[in-house]
Amino acid sequence: MRPEEYVEAVLELVERIPPGRVMSYGAVADALVERSGRASARLVGSIMARHGGGVPWHRVVNSAGRLPPGHEREARARLRAEGTPLRGSGVDMAAASWSPEEGM
Repeated sequence: MRPEEYVEAVLELVERIPPGRVMSYGAVADALVERSGRASARLVGSIMARHGGGVPWHRVVNSAGRLPPGHEREARARLRAEGTPLRGSGVDMAAASWSPEEGM
């Protein structure tokens, strides 16, 4: 898979995350590993930072549920409006995590 195809695959997957649910950067990478041969949470984070403005970026958090750095306030407001389970300063990952297999 070419780099630009991987970017598109990441963005397409993020668009599928339903309101009220989230995926971690690593879970996004893991979900695409068979198609791409890549599994890097860091790469997914970089793609989201550069290209994620047109998708529900607030639904991608770190594995501990921490919100996107520098965008915590807006992400929290969007997630709260969607009814996403929150815990402390982040997302309740046990309650809010989503997998693409759930959407099939």
